[in-house]
Amino acid sequence: MDFGHSADESQFRDRVRTQLRSDAVATELARLRDSREREPDERGLYRLLGERGLLGVDWPHRYGGQGQTAAHAALAVEEMMRAGVPDTLFVNGIQTVGKLVLLAGTEEQKLRILPELAAGRRFASVLYTEPDVGSDLSALTTRAVAVEDGYRIDGVKIFNLKSGITDYGLCAARTSLEGSRYAGLTLFLVDMHAPGVHVERLDTMADEQFHRVELEGVRVGPAAVVGEVGDGWAVLAEALPLERTGFDFALRAERWYAAGCAGLTLGPGPEPGPAADWLADVGRHGAATRAAALLAWRCVGSADAGRLDELRTSTAKWYASEQAASVARWAMTRHAADAPDDLADALDSAYREAPGLTVAGGTSEMMLQTISGFLFAAEPAPSAAPEVH
Repeated sequence: MDFGHSADESQFRDRVRTQLRSDAVATELARLRDSREREPDERGLYRLLGERGLLGVDWPHRYGGQGQTAAHAALAVEEMMRAGVPDTLFVNGIQTVGKLVLLAGTEEQKLRILPELAAGRRFASVLYTEPDVGSDLSALTTRAVAVEDGYRIDGVKIFNLKSGITDYGLCAARTSLEGSRYAGLTLFLVDMHAPGVHVERLDTMADEQFHRVELEGVRVGPAAVVGEVGDGWAVLAEALPLERTGFDFALRAERWYAAGCAGLTLGPGPEPGPAADWLADVGRHGAATRAAALLAWRCVGSADAGRLDELRTSTAKWYASEQAASVARWAMTRHAADAPDDLADALDSAYREAPGLTVAGGTSEMMLQTISGFLFAAEPAPSAAPEVH
């Protein structure tokens, strides 16, 4: 596969860089970077990005997008993260909720919701995980009961990011108890400002805080259903590869690798000893970080070719998240207590965030199970032993 970029893609990258260097965006990035708040509000920055067409890059024009390819969208994400744009609002709102609505939503939902997300005027988060259930959606207990004017939703969701500032929550709820545990699941777009929605912040080790969202008799109309009633599991199965390209994890690995390499100087080859060991780690992590980026870009290429598949995305997500966590630990260990204040703060933030990467978007164990399932299914059946006469 050719991982180079076309002339048009290179020109697009240059345009994105120009937009990110504009006075308004640069000022907002500096405000977030210099803020003393643990988790400053990023919505002002995202409105600026939306005004510049940097959010729904590969969405159709009629839904507020730019009508570009998945490669153009990936280039925009790459440049935004390299410029220091926090990416959770993008990953949850654009890459997950937005693309799922694009995939399975009604025309009315697409026209009503997607332009607002692409413009940075509204934001979305995901309401999947539940207490005592974790990532196993088939075991969720949140109920959506049919009522005269739609549904009444009751349940608790947990470990959700940015739910305190988002406008829509993509909620998985059980609409039927009949059939297998995979049946009877339905996806709803919930107004996060509606009566009965209670959001509580949960402190975590990382800079970004999780939320607990209690849905107490929340009323939604039929227009809130995404996909078909009872077909939520199939919709999620089709949409998951869209959010598991590993791109965001690979870019974290890239940033943290650069931090780990800070202060290195080229010179004569080191003598055997600690210095030589560190140099070997530089090469090893550099190669692995680059491999994570290439796996992510392979998924992007597959998406443009219309054949994004679960095996490739699961592989990219597993490898990139594990490498990002590994390089964060290495960078912290390498600098120990000798880093300047700015670098020490960045390394500390990376070290605290890293463990969650192998859980977010599907645990590493789940990814390996998915990968092994595909690989074993692809193995040819063993040939029969020859008969002995």
